[in-house]
Amino acid sequence: MPHRPPTDPTAPASPAGAVGQADSFDIVVDGRPAPYGLRLGRAAVVVVDMQNDFVSPGGSVEASGGDVTLVAALVEPIAHVLEAARGRGIPVVYLQHCYRPDLADLGPERGKNALIHRAARVGLPTEAPDGSPSRVLVRDTWSTRIVDRLAPRDGELVIPKTRFSGFHGTTLDEDLRRLGVRDLILTGCTTSVCVEATLRDAMARDYRALLLTDCVDEPQGRAHHDSTVALVESSLGWTAESADLCRALA
Repeated sequence: MPHRPPTDPTAPASPAGAVGQADSFDIVVDGRPAPYGLRLGRAAVVVVDMQNDFVSPGGSVEASGGDVTLVAALVEPIAHVLEAARGRGIPVVYLQHCYRPDLADLGPERGKNALIHRAARVGLPTEAPDGSPSRVLVRDTWSTRIVDRLAPRDGELVIPKTRFSGFHGTTLDEDLRRLGVRDLILTGCTTSVCVEATLRDAMARDYRALLLTDCVDEPQGRAHHDSTVALVESSLGWTAESADLCRALA
C-alpha cells in the first residue's frame, strides 16, 4: 500500500468539508458548520416560490388573513444576491408553485396535497391589484407570477411545480445537470416547507446546497425556521448570510 503521512489535527479543514484542497474552489463563503467552497461555473441560485400569492398585498395569503410581512422582507436581500450572482455569471433558476386551471395536477382528493391546497382556496377566482382577473395558485395568472422586484430575466429558467419539492415531477434536476450545476444557493419561501423539501431532495441527488438564512423565512413560526436551519447545518448542507456570499462574490 502507498505510504500516507499522518494526519495533522491542527491543519485547517478544506472548505465545506469537501474532498480536495481549498484551491479547487473559486471562492469561499464564511458559512456554517464550515466555510462553503463555491465553483462559479458549477453554481446556481434557486429562488423558491417568491410569487404574488405568497408575498404581495392582495395575494391569497394576505386575503385569507395571513401575514406576508416576513416573506415580503426577503425580497430585497434576494434581489441583492441575484445581482451579485448575475454579475459573476451564476445562473438563476425560479421555482413557481402553480396548478392547471382544471386542477387536474392537484393529486388525489383525499391526499394531503389536495386537502391543504383546497383549504388554501386553490382555483378561487380573484382580482389582481390592477383589476385584472386572477385565480389562487393557478398558472399563468397574476397570483402565481414572480414578484416584480425579482422578475426573471430573458433566458432564465422558471420551473412550475405542484408539490413542495422543486424536484418532484419537474425538469429541475435535468436542467441543472444540463447547465453543469452541482452547487445550489437556496432562497425563498417558506423555510420549513418548500425550501426544506427542495433542499432535502437536492442533498439526496448529491448537490451541495447553501441555504441563505436571511433570504428564507417562515410565517408559521420562528421555531420552524430555526429547526430547518439547524437540520441543514447538521445533515443536509451549509448555511450563510447573504452578505457573506455577496462579499465573496465581489
